[in-house]
Amino acid sequence: MSSSAEHTRLEEQIAHWREYLRRHRAINAPDVAELEDHLRDQVGELSSAGLAGDEAFLIAVKRLGSLDALSLEFAREHSERLWKQLVMPPLADHSTTTGREVFVVLVLAALSAMAIKLPILFGFIFDHDGGFYIRNLSLFVLPALTAYFAWKRKLDAITCVWLLLAFASAGLLANVYPFSQNSDTLELTALHLPIALWLVVGIAYVGGRWFASDGRMNFVRFSGELFIYYVLLALGGGVLTGFTLKIFSAIGVDAGWFAVGWLIPCGAMAAVIVGSWLVEAKQSVIENMAPVLTKLFTPLFTLVLLVFLATMVLTGRAIDVERDVLIAFDVLLALVVGLTLYAASARDAKAPPDVFDALQFTLVVSALVADAVALTAITARISEFGFTPNRVAALGENLILLVSLAGSAWFYARFLRHRGSFAALERWQIACLPAYSVWAALVVALFPPLFGYR
Repeated sequence: MSSSAEHTRLEEQIAHWREYLRRHRAINAPDVAELEDHLRDQVGELSSAGLAGDEAFLIAVKRLGSLDALSLEFAREHSERLWKQLVMPPLADHSTTTGREVFVVLVLAALSAMAIKLPILFGFIFDHDGGFYIRNLSLFVLPALTAYFAWKRKLDAITCVWLLLAFASAGLLANVYPFSQNSDTLELTALHLPIALWLVVGIAYVGGRWFASDGRMNFVRFSGELFIYYVLLALGGGVLTGFTLKIFSAIGVDAGWFAVGWLIPCGAMAAVIVGSWLVEAKQSVIENMAPVLTKLFTPLFTLVLLVFLATMVLTGRAIDVERDVLIAFDVLLALVVGLTLYAASARDAKAPPDVFDALQFTLVVSALVADAVALTAITARISEFGFTPNRVAALGENLILLVSLAGSAWFYARFLRHRGSFAALERWQIACLPAYSVWAALVVALFPPLFGYR
């Protein structure tokens, strides 16, 4: 091969490598340029040592490390810049939001903040009508979030009408049923309505193309990143609330009514919209953190589940199937499923299995065993004392979790044994997502009349 052809081939390989980094958005444009300089230096040194262009390129890329390793390295070396990017976009990043989008976000955030106070005009006071606020909480903010994505993705009118009908139906179901103040079906509606409506948000997020190849995984990634931003915003809001109360108390004024009645509820609603916009605008920053977060929490959750199972075996104690315990247990298992999904979204699907994948497999198997034990306890409770709304809801949720976790364990085992691809595992996990929302919708729509609104 001539030197000219070899140089052309090398430039093509570097271009493909550069596009790979940009496509995954784990590192933003200035960092890609810096990495490319390092890559070219390595290639130059190896070529001077007598290696051919292809060999020099492959060795240089290997020395730079995997995409996750690069993300971790940049997180360490440029931590101060990562935090600055949370509020200040890099000048060379052409994906930054426009002033028009900022205006739309602020309007929708204000509407969400106002929505939770609007029922006061119709005589609904939180102290006396807590049930109304609890079951409608998601309806105060998720329609505005869906409207943001519908505007940003330029959804067609027909899709927007279907999304609007979904929210109208949810609002109708949440408010026409004659719930008593402390009924189990009221609490089930409050817990399951946001899960059902999150699928509606997801359809808007992917631009109405829910069955696109990577749309649902992108939504998983968005959900995890929104959680991170919301926690950060909530921590900041907590500091602001404490500061507000303190400075007013210094002059003998009790600002508790403002903090509890306005600042906290309005801020909680607006933060969902603002956090979603931050995910869209600063996605590359959080994606640098994703590998760190998954590698931090996966061992912790695995340890908790293994200790739990060992303690249960050693003590001979069964799981208590009372309502609060079931909710906490199902939340834990749902977090495990979410963690595995988020880990998958931050992983290169073409990379070979490693130690972290084995740890993920251990986490999934531990959760599967715990879920099977919980199902056994729920079934025994139903056989002994009969059906209640909470037990049936928990039974359905744990069955879905069992199928999802069993499939994940199967595909993880095949992947670790080099008999299947990681892409197959991703497809299985994504395929299970709608089942949670569908079951939640059934709980909201059918359980109240089936169980006499008790």
